[in-house]
This record gives sequence, C-alpha cells and structure tokens, in this order.
Amino acid sequence: MASTTSGQGSTPREWQGDLNAIKASAALLSLVGSGRARSRSALTELSGLSRATVHQKLAGLIDAGLIRETEETLPSGGRPTRALDLNRDFAVVLSVDIGEQHIRVAVTDLQPRILTEIAETFDILRGPAVVLNWIEEQFEALLSRIGKTTGDVLGIGIGLPAPVDYANGRIVGPSVMVGWDNFEIRQHLEERFGVPVYAENDVNLLALSDHRQRRTNVSEMVFVKVGTGIGSGIITEGRLYRGAQGAAGDIGHIQFAREPAPLCRCGKIGCVEARAAGWAIARELRKEGIEAHTARDVTRLVELGQPLAIHLVRESGRILGEVMTSLVSILNPQMIVIGGTLAIVNDHLLAGIRELVYKRSLPLATRELELVISPPDPDAGIMGAAILVVEEQMKAQNVETVILRHSAHPALK
Repeated sequence: MASTTSGQGSTPREWQGDLNAIKASAALLSLVGSGRARSRSALTELSGLSRATVHQKLAGLIDAGLIRETEETLPSGGRPTRALDLNRDFAVVLSVDIGEQHIRVAVTDLQPRILTEIAETFDILRGPAVVLNWIEEQFEALLSRIGKTTGDVLGIGIGLPAPVDYANGRIVGPSVMVGWDNFEIRQHLEERFGVPVYAENDVNLLALSDHRQRRTNVSEMVFVKVGTGIGSGIITEGRLYRGAQGAAGDIGHIQFAREPAPLCRCGKIGCVEARAAGWAIARELRKEGIEAHTARDVTRLVELGQPLAIHLVRESGRILGEVMTSLVSILNPQMIVIGGTLAIVNDHLLAGIRELVYKRSLPLATRELELVISPPDPDAGIMGAAILVVEEQMKAQNVETVILRHSAHPALK
C-alpha cells in the first residue's frame, strides 16, 4: 500500500481526481470492509448508489486490490453471485500487546493473521519513551523481515494493562504503569509512522478478539479476565462498549465494604482485585509460607492439589460472583465469558461464580444466561489490536483516507 499521507485524514498533494468518485468508492469499501454488505445487490441497497455506479466503483476497488471476490457463492434472484470481502493482503497492521513484564509485537494481515512477530520480557516501568522507542524499532525490523515498509501499514493497535482514554490515546491513572499517566502514546507513534494509532485497554481487546473470532452470534456479552489482575470488556449490540471516557468494565477496582479490607495496587482499600486477583491470592499463600507471586504460580499449585490454593481460588470465584451479579442485573448479557490465567482452573473458579450469580440474580436475567470459559490464548491481545484497527479504518468517517492512500491507482479515478 503506497502511503501518501502524513497522518490521519490528510489528502495527498498529487491527488487530482474527483472527490465525489472517491466518496462513492469509500462508501462501498466501508460496507464490504465492515461486513455489512457481501454482494453487489446489498451494496446497491445500502449505499443508495445506482447499480451502474456500484458496478463501476466496485470494479475499480477490485482492480486496485482493496476488495476481492471469494470462492463462496451467495444466492441471488438469478444465478448465484460470488461473495465480496476485504482483500486481506492490501495492507498490514502493526499490533502490540503490552503486559506488566512482557511486550509482544506483530505484523498481521487484515483477516487478521499473524505474519511475523517478536516477544520479549520487558519491564514497562522503564517508562513510555524507552518502551515505545523499542516498539518502533521492532516494527521496522518486522516489516523489513516480510518485505514491507511503513507505506504498507493501515494502522497501529496497542493494548495496555491500564485505564485508557480511548478518544485521546492516553493512559489515565494507571496502577501498574507508573510514569505513563497522560503520556501521548498515540501522538508519539503517529509522528513516527504517519498512520492512525489506536490505544486500548488490554481486556477490551481480549473481549473484541473473543467475540469476533468465536461468538459473533452473541450480541450482549461480558468478557471477564481473571489473571494477575481483574478486568472486563463489555460487548453490547455486537459492539465494544467503553462508556463516556473509556473506563467501562473496570470491575477490578469496585470496592467491597467487607472486613478485612486489603490494600490494592491502585492505592485504594478493599478493591475486588485486592481480594480475588492472582497477585492477591499469591500474597495470601506467601503469608502461609507457600511460594507464589503470580497467577501462573497459583494455577500451578491448584493443579498440584494444594488445598489452600484451591480454597482461595474458590473464594475468588465467590467474590467475582458478587460482582457479576451486579453486571447481570445492569447489563442483562446473554453470556459471561471467563478468561485469563485463572480460567485454566475453571472448575474451582466457576463453582464460586455460578453459586452467587444464580442465587442472587433475578430469574429473568439468568434464565438463558451462559457462563463459559475461554482458555488463555497467547494471540488474543495481538488479534484484538489488529481487529480494532481494521474495524476503525473501515468506518465511514475513516475509510475515505484509506482510499486516498490508493489514489494513484488509475482504477479509483
């Protein structure tokens, strides 16, 4: 993809074509790229364009390599027609999954599939400038490895273990990313690569990945990550719900009025995370002389049959069950998906959750509610970041910029 922009929404100087033609092509690309239209007849119906215009502009998009005809056939009024889809190879996405002690960087296509990647142990307390500069170096190396350049990049997605102001691309009030508060993450990366950057909370990306790859038929869903920390991502009407500032779903810092009230990593007293997260369970095990520091240590002990570890995980499930009872009453989801490292010991964790949710929620809210486990997937954060970029770039307000980057192609004029 030959990029001719210097940032999101800019127009290349050499573009001399008809902007109305670009708008028509952009409308069709958005409909196909978002999955709303998979046939020519659907494009005509949803775009409001004439059949002749749809035929002309679609041919240009196919010729330019943005849309492809698949082998799948769809029924139509006459003979079957071949389904349309986004050409997964016309651009790449740069994806980053940042954890407390690791960073994973990948290049994906638009399906998305991982084309190349690197993962490193990395202390994020070294600060945003050091971390982001290292990420930029990895992007360059990975692109070179597969014969791509920054001009082939559709956008950048980055997952962060902290509250994220999505609209402004900043972390706000992090409990584990000291030194990152209000740092201009999006601006830093956009200045370097000249493409749109989307910074998002890591659990929201896990929810997006799980929903898009496994549960597209579920319109109302809550994904709860139970690992070293605790958080949730909310899907409503099939879309990620962030709330007014991007803080929706941060259930780990709901506070319980119950004694004793342990100190949380965020500095507050009595948070759910301080009672039920992997680090909190490990803390209680250490008090009894049992070596444990992370959620993985806890799951290992449970799998070995350590009685106190099993008891604490079951109690964690009961605490989470109390929180989820409120979620069920407020959101009335079809499904609650439990993910994260502690999901490995699902029988013990789910026992406590089920006990509270079905006991305390209204029968109407739980009548068809499903509680399921999503086994830990090391690719989920990367895939969620890539999915986010593609979906954002295929939105009507953004896709025109994608077309403009391809404006040198004669088929689009």
